[in-house]
Amino acid sequence: MTRLSVNINKIATIRNARGGNIPNVREAAIKCQKFGAQGITIHPRPDERHIKRTDVFDIKPIITTEYNIEGYPDRHFLNLVIEAYPNQVTLVPDLPSNITSNQGWNVVENVSMLKDVVAEMKSYKIRTSIFVGTNLKDIEAVGQTGTDRIELYTEPYALMFPKNKEVAIAPFIKAAKLADEQGLGINAGHDLNLDNLKYFVQNVPGLLEVSIGHALISDALYFGLQKTIGLYLEQLK
Repeated sequence: MTRLSVNINKIATIRNARGGNIPNVREAAIKCQKFGAQGITIHPRPDERHIKRTDVFDIKPIITTEYNIEGYPDRHFLNLVIEAYPNQVTLVPDLPSNITSNQGWNVVENVSMLKDVVAEMKSYKIRTSIFVGTNLKDIEAVGQTGTDRIELYTEPYALMFPKNKEVAIAPFIKAAKLADEQGLGINAGHDLNLDNLKYFVQNVPGLLEVSIGHALISDALYFGLQKTIGLYLEQLK
């Protein structure tokens, strides 16, 4: 069964809009795991517009599943990861000014830098995943970095899914097969939701983990967090 990691950035966004500590990010992480999530994902950004540095360390002691920290691999972020020591770090190419991740790495052009970052993370025994699209040249280049996994950037799939799900999924199947041939683990995330998740999981081979935040937290406003996590876990069976 593909594992579900819940991205709790949006919990922090709501808290920060008012100040104070409601909703409580640490309590949200505890509840997500209690309700069946198999991981917690955060994406701290330099401006702390959602996850704050203090959150990174407040959450760490209560993680009983998997702790995944996403971010752009500048020195500040890498030092944070080393200090927080998560189970997994996901390297994304978004600049600090981006509202959200909106593309995968051009791995061909950044292979040397990514290789150095992966080597550093491996020296600390932190599993590394590289956020990447479905360009097969990039998938081939990822194999040169030494990374443990890739995370497939799934917004293009989500946008095409309502129009033609077979066309939407096709490049992801090819990318996953090529990644698997190179011995890479496969994660996925971005705009996966209750409408498109099941089809993705059923058709992409070797999918180990999905990271879902925006859609899941939004659904929780209607269904409640416990029921929502249950609904997402049903899609992964």
